Amino acid sequence: MPLLVLASQSPGRARILADAGIGFEAIVSAVDEEAAVAEATERLGGELDPQSMALLLARTKAEAVASLEATDGAVVLGCDSVFELDGVPYGKPYTPEVAIERWQSMRGRTGILHTGHWLVDNRSTEEDDGGTGATLGTVASASVTFAEVTDAEIEAYVATGEPLPCAGGFTIDGRGSAFITGIEGDPHTVVGLSVSTLRTLLASADLTIMDLWA
Repeated sequence: MPLLVLASQSPGRARILADAGIGFEAIVSAVDEEAAVAEATERLGGELDPQSMALLLARTKAEAVASLEATDGAVVLGCDSVFELDGVPYGKPYTPEVAIERWQSMRGRTGILHTGHWLVDNRSTEEDDGGTGATLGTVASASVTFAEVTDAEIEAYVATGEPLPCAGGFTIDGRGSAFITGIEGDPHTVVGLSVSTLRTLLASADLTIMDLWA
C-alpha cells in the first residue's frame, strides 16, 4: 500500500493528488454525514458553523478509515467540503429541486467554500518505524463568485447531474466552471483538497510532501 490513504471517493480529490505526483490508495469511509452532524449538534447543544462542520466530517471520515486494519502503516487523509452563503452552511444538494434552488440564490453572488482536512498517522509509533501517532486537522477556505446565470442555464446544468453530489451544488473542474467568474484563494480548496494544506499537516507527522511523491 502507498504511504498515503485518501478517505474519499471523490474523483476530483483523486485527480488533484495524481496531478501533484502523489501516490495514494483511496478507501471510502462508511460515514453517515447527516448522522455525524446531528450527533455533534446534539452534543454541543447548538448548530455547527460551516468551518466546524467541514472539519468534523473530515475527521470522522479519516478516523473511520484509519480504524481499518488495511490502513496500518499508512497516513490517512480525510477531507470534506461545506459551502457557506450568508453564514449558512450548504452540503450536497442530492436532488435537482434543491440544486436549482441553490443556484437561483447563488447567482451573481460570492460565497465561501470550506474544505476540512484531517490527517491520521497510522504508522507504528515505535522509534524505528518513524510513526508519530499524530491526528490533526485544519480548514482551508476560498471565496467563489458566480455569474448571473439564467434559469435556463441553471436547469440545463442541473440536468447533467454534475452538481448533485458536490458541496454547494457546483464544481470548478467540470461544466460548472462556465458559471464561475472568480476565485480568491487556493483553487484546489474548491475542488476539495489543498495540496499545500496537506504539506503543512504532514510536517506534524515528521513527513514531507516529497515522501508521498510516487
